[in-house]
Amino acid sequence: MSKRIIIDPVTRIEGHAKITIYLDEAGQVEDARFHVTEFRGFEKFCEGRPLWEMPGLTARICGICPVSHLLASAKAGDCILSVKIPPAAKKLRRLINLAQIIQSHALSFFHLSAPDLLLGMDSDPATRNVFGLISAEPELTRRGIRLRQFGQEIIELLGGHKIHPSWAVPGGVREPLFESGRSHIQSRITEVKSTAIEALNRFKNLLKDYHKEAQTFGNFPTLFMGLVGADGSWEHYDGKIRFVDSGGNIIADQLDPNNYQEFLGEAVESWSYLKFPYYRPLGYPHASEHCHLDSGIYRVGPLARLNICSHIGVPLADQELQEFRDRGKGTVNSSFFYHYARLIEILAAIEQIEIILDDPDLVTGRLRAEAGINQLEGIGVSEAPRGTLFHHYHVDQYGLIQKVNLLIATGQNNLAMNRTVAQIARHFIQGPDIPEGMLNRVEAGIRAFDPCLSCSTHPVGQMPLHVQLVGPDGGVIDQVWRN
Repeated sequence: MSKRIIIDPVTRIEGHAKITIYLDEAGQVEDARFHVTEFRGFEKFCEGRPLWEMPGLTARICGICPVSHLLASAKAGDCILSVKIPPAAKKLRRLINLAQIIQSHALSFFHLSAPDLLLGMDSDPATRNVFGLISAEPELTRRGIRLRQFGQEIIELLGGHKIHPSWAVPGGVREPLFESGRSHIQSRITEVKSTAIEALNRFKNLLKDYHKEAQTFGNFPTLFMGLVGADGSWEHYDGKIRFVDSGGNIIADQLDPNNYQEFLGEAVESWSYLKFPYYRPLGYPHASEHCHLDSGIYRVGPLARLNICSHIGVPLADQELQEFRDRGKGTVNSSFFYHYARLIEILAAIEQIEIILDDPDLVTGRLRAEAGINQLEGIGVSEAPRGTLFHHYHVDQYGLIQKVNLLIATGQNNLAMNRTVAQIARHFIQGPDIPEGMLNRVEAGIRAFDPCLSCSTHPVGQMPLHVQLVGPDGGVIDQVWRN
């Protein structure tokens, strides 16, 4: 019987999970697992619901990124209706998705990860939270909160609610952006752009202090996947699928997202409710293959999107992308740089919003294509803040849902998150002692991916944590409590 360290729950993530670290007789790490311990069941209880309800219903999957599910669901509906939505509706959907990226990335960086990065991984856990950050860095924290507010305001102006807007529908959207809303968004561009640039500069200056973390937080070869434009540009709403390897080589390109089951497989394990997607041509990495480099592990999300695209298409973000690649000497393999990639994407989204706001279609034009059920199957794909999101629906002739498959971005990072936990644990855990800073680094490796495991938000303050080191005889050798 091996020794185990159990971290339950993992704190400052969106959802509930735990980590088990397995030690050998010498106290060295053999393996580690990231367990998702909650079960939602959306794929099952959506059966029997009308297609028209699905965008508003599946937006309830997540309170942090409801827009992502709203758009993927609406796009699946477009496919079942067999319609090409009006140009105005497509531009408005793109606008709300850019806003979603800003607000979600700002939450991840300023609220969940900045306490580690700005206060220190080994700082007092009683103050290593957003309230401690407010005390230590009041102006930067205030600006970070306002940056997230900017994204939420755009979502509210378009969808009527900051959370769970029932706005995008099969065939288009319900309402345009009104002129007063456009003026308000434009009035805040200068401020939020300045905040994004300042946050980027702060993070880059911190890199010298986190060299060890950058080397050990999920720094290993994998594939990277996401949507790109026809010219290989950064994409967040439409486009085709591209895979690159850890050396930056394109191994598959312009794949039709509707054919995702040809190149993506989905596995399950008995110790987690989260799926384990993998790149089908290379196969599923079974337990005995965890150290092999030729498995089908891939990563999605901001790090992947910056690794697969040729360019972003807006000036400031393209400059930052070039510096990002120079620092990583090409493809960036360390998951610690997810933080860096998020900040670049915030800047890119702000620049793209600034451009799209001048389009007259946002406040005028037809918003919805009217049609009935023309196909019995539809797939909607969009880039959520955390990565590529798939909604796959089967309906009957009346539009009632018969089957649903949801391929969530966090699930697609699941294999990489498990390997990251093991890599960090092997580096920082030596012997039976459990330093608090070590525990926090294991958790911080998961926070780098910004996993979104449920639709609920957490109470303020520090989450409780109980860690036990259990010996071969089942006895508790050591334990740490956080209350």
